[in-house]
Amino acid sequence: MTGTKNALVVRGGWDGHQPVEATDLFVPFLKDHGYEVRIEESPKIYADADYLAGVDLIVQCMTMSTIEKDEFAGLRAAVENGTGLAGWHGGIADSYRNTSDYLHLIGGQFACHPGKHPDERHGEQADNYVPYTVNMLPAAADHPITRGIPDFELVTEQYWVLADDYIDVLATTTQKVRPWDPWHREVTSPAIWTRQWGKGKIFVSTPGHQVEILQDSNVRTIIERGLLWASR
Repeated sequence: MTGTKNALVVRGGWDGHQPVEATDLFVPFLKDHGYEVRIEESPKIYADADYLAGVDLIVQCMTMSTIEKDEFAGLRAAVENGTGLAGWHGGIADSYRNTSDYLHLIGGQFACHPGKHPDERHGEQADNYVPYTVNMLPAAADHPITRGIPDFELVTEQYWVLADDYIDVLATTTQKVRPWDPWHREVTSPAIWTRQWGKGKIFVSTPGHQVEILQDSNVRTIIERGLLWASR
């Protein structure tokens, strides 16, 4: 129908991030906002320039994995021409470690998630679940993604992110220094950011490890708003 928007969901990679369940959480939201949604299980679709030209929003949930040169070139060209790119956690900030140009596009890369005391670890994902605060910056007060959302607490993976200063940071999180840590001062990382790339917009939320976190009211609101903000 005339006026329909097109969203492409690309999902896969490490199963621990529940790429299917996580993206399925947001597909009804997109459909309710007038998007026709196509779902792909690999980045191969990015090499289809003719298709991507008509995509308004790419929602990517692809942790690690790899991307081929033509696939990445297609993704980058689409964003430069106005296709929005959005995602959360490792699905966007820990994708395609084989391609440094992807890191350049996103502007921030997962480095680690410091976990519990070594004596409290049992070889499970929960070893890395710690309580932390997402601190909203002044820029977040009037931004359409974060307006009205105060600082909030989570118990999940706290991403230590390596980033450049071309990202527009809306929220941060600070890694504390605990007796067993090898670093000697607190480290503040971007937790929610946007990026302008050519005619396109990019949105990243580092909270979003699993469905349980995505269902947190603050996280879900931020991501839903971020999807709409990034869209062409």
